[in-house]
Amino acid sequence: MTLAELSLTGDLARPTRLTVPDLLGRRQHRVRVTFECATSGVQRHWFTGPRLYDVLSDAGPGFDPVRRKDRLRFLVAVTGADGHHALLSWAEIDPDFAGAPVLLAVSIDDTPLDRAGPQLVLPQDRCGARHISGIRAIRVDGAYDCRPPVPTTPGLGSAAAP
Repeated sequence: MTLAELSLTGDLARPTRLTVPDLLGRRQHRVRVTFECATSGVQRHWFTGPRLYDVLSDAGPGFDPVRRKDRLRFLVAVTGADGHHALLSWAEIDPDFAGAPVLLAVSIDDTPLDRAGPQLVLPQDRCGARHISGIRAIRVDGAYDCRPPVPTTPGLGSAAAP
């Protein structure tokens, strides 16, 4: 049996590849989730898996300890095998901020996801639009910078940011 793998990449000290059995070796959380979507109606499921925050923290996000609240500039991009994407801010999953209990589910309704791969589960989302099945990649990106752009001088092109 071939196991699905997901890659953790980006601004991490320890990028890695993980399978569902790897995720099963971590502390498991079980949540009952209700999704109310216009197209598929109400769906209720039990999901089990480690918290996304714990998995990513273990990979060593490249936070700058000197920069105040540096964690707030980090984004987490999740991609599924079917091409679906979801984007979260680090502040959503960090217990010091919103602390949302986002899971990398390894089972749904007690059915293992070994071959399909883990699922991104956001219990706080009313509709499961950010629910990603068969996760293949998670990228942590700290390059986001909200400084205002440097003004350009007409005829000289754009100036480089400081």
